Amino acid sequence: MEVYVVIMAGGIGSRFWPLSQKHSPKQFLDILGTGKSLIRETVDRFKKICNEKNIIIVTNSLYENLIKEQIPELPLENILFEPLRKNTAPCIAYAYKEIERRNKNAIMVVSPSDHYIGNEDLFLETIKEGVNFVANNNCLLTIGIQPTRPETGYGYIQISPDQKAKSKILKVKTFTEKPNHEMASFFIKSGDFYWNSGIFLWSVSSIKEAYEKHLPEIYFLFEDYFQNISDNKDNNGLLYVYSESPSISVDYGIMEKAQNVFVIKGNFTWSDLGTWGSLLEHLPKDSNNNIVRANSKCIIHNSHNNYIQLSNNKTVIVNSVNNLIIVENDNQILISDLNNEQELRNLVNLL
Repeated sequence: MEVYVVIMAGGIGSRFWPLSQKHSPKQFLDILGTGKSLIRETVDRFKKICNEKNIIIVTNSLYENLIKEQIPELPLENILFEPLRKNTAPCIAYAYKEIERRNKNAIMVVSPSDHYIGNEDLFLETIKEGVNFVANNNCLLTIGIQPTRPETGYGYIQISPDQKAKSKILKVKTFTEKPNHEMASFFIKSGDFYWNSGIFLWSVSSIKEAYEKHLPEIYFLFEDYFQNISDNKDNNGLLYVYSESPSISVDYGIMEKAQNVFVIKGNFTWSDLGTWGSLLEHLPKDSNNNIVRANSKCIIHNSHNNYIQLSNNKTVIVNSVNNLIIVENDNQILISDLNNEQELRNLVNLL
């Protein structure tokens, strides 16, 4: 049993504007202040269970130099460059076909490059249990996290109430992507739902079968492409594949439709670090729940639950405000209500 880890690193992290920019998105930044970028943290985490020759990064061609600079030990053939951004379904199809070419009996772990993982030993133990499960079952497995709030930015996994105490790995009843606040609140109250972490495990044969059944248009595009190339990539052919592929997530395209989806409960601390507000859980705060990340002078008075990040040598006074994000970078400034930051992606698009 050979395990491959696929790390998806093609996003632009628009909800972390202005720190995250198209030329340097959040996965290549030290968002958590650990001294390492998020993708560096992710690679180091998986190197504890997987040889680096079996770690594959799928990213946009814009980020070739960033990958080479931050992950220099990775073989060049293990970096798959997407010519266009088409969401996670084409990304994962590209990866499973590359792995199939190397070992059609391989097991895949698919992970985003920009998540926060606490309790790393528990995380790695969960991955190992999941690998063993998918190696012996024709299924698609995702890691579920016990929800703590009615988050509308996550997918939710429902299990049958009678399954709860049976096992750590459970059959999925329904899979719902990003519900509204009312529905998310209902999910939390029912106790039958987990957050979908976006970390998937399956065999090459299981995911290939799922694409053929549920996303045949993507399946046949990549089948034809890989039948007509040698070890050298055909960039024009790949551009055609991505141009013709629908832009769809693997969650919508496969996980919500497939009948052989299971969830393994993760007992580690997790966050997808999708917004500035998500950092509030993981960074030190002052007595009024403010986070200040700046090599500069910051005076805070009568203010609570704010996130403040400035570039060097800036001075700011924050007076009598609550629940704000105040971020400055390269002469760009964000001031936003924490409760409305899900709107940020659309606002950045206006720029």
